[in-house]
Amino acid sequence: MNGVSDGSPHRPVLYQEIIHALQPDRGGRYVDCTLGAGGHAWGILQTSSPDGLLLGLDVDPQAIALAQQQLEPFGKRAILVCASYVTIGEQLRKLGWQAVNGVLLDLGVSSMQLDTPQRGFSFLQSAPLDMRFDPSSSLRAADLVNNLPESKLAELLFRYGEEPQARRIARAIVESRPLTTTVELAELVNRVVGQPRSRSERKPRSGKRIHPATRTFQALRIAVNRELEALELVLPQAQEALSPGGRLAVISFHSLEDRIVKQFVRRESKDCICPPRQPVCTCGHRATLMEVGHRAVKPGTQEIELNPRARSARLRVAERINP
Repeated sequence: MNGVSDGSPHRPVLYQEIIHALQPDRGGRYVDCTLGAGGHAWGILQTSSPDGLLLGLDVDPQAIALAQQQLEPFGKRAILVCASYVTIGEQLRKLGWQAVNGVLLDLGVSSMQLDTPQRGFSFLQSAPLDMRFDPSSSLRAADLVNNLPESKLAELLFRYGEEPQARRIARAIVESRPLTTTVELAELVNRVVGQPRSRSERKPRSGKRIHPATRTFQALRIAVNRELEALELVLPQAQEALSPGGRLAVISFHSLEDRIVKQFVRRESKDCICPPRQPVCTCGHRATLMEVGHRAVKPGTQEIELNPRARSARLRVAERINP
């Protein structure tokens, strides 16, 4: 469903799929770790009426302010906190919630952030090289672009952006310092790698053409916000927070995130994680999750047509079981 027939003010990526995955029920307790504009939260609260509760977390004060307006009809059922999702355990303890029925993570940058030029996430309009989810954080993209040694910058672009031309881009950046705006950086990258040198570079695996600076901007954003480290910290906490039968749903937008989620879920779905050739189990590990579906859920053609940014979304779902 792509309409807004339920009254939701905002329809985020994989909306119906998330509601189906989490199966919100009356009286349930849920955590939206990446609140954004509150679209998923609205659906969870609406479906868990009349007394389901939701804790919404986001490091972006702008997102919290917008979500407060959007979720006002639900009153005290929506508990919104401006905090990183890596503090989920702490936030649940403050509320006295021993366990929850569902946890949602919708990773990456939100449309709201992309569409706010001064945040520096997009290269479509000139803006400072910022890219911080949390405006109070000290590290900006400009700091990395203008201060990192060439070798470290190339490593960052290759690791977080999977950019095959990382060394060429890093060299060009160092030679052109200082760079202060998104458009400056995007134009520089376009000059360096805008013309593919081989047939394999012309299109990504998806077959869709992307702007030459897309991977560079992704890498800088991930580094500024320590996104992969945060994901690795939150997954065990989310697992621990779930009651038996509770579900974890994670939407990722690139292979680095998806790989972390997939490996975590599959590891926690096994009773033994000893090396394959070890004859006797010594790890004492017991499965606490069950993978729901063996493949990631992807947006349908209709959703992608309405929202092209959804094309790279991947949803993985796991259910808590008794070890």
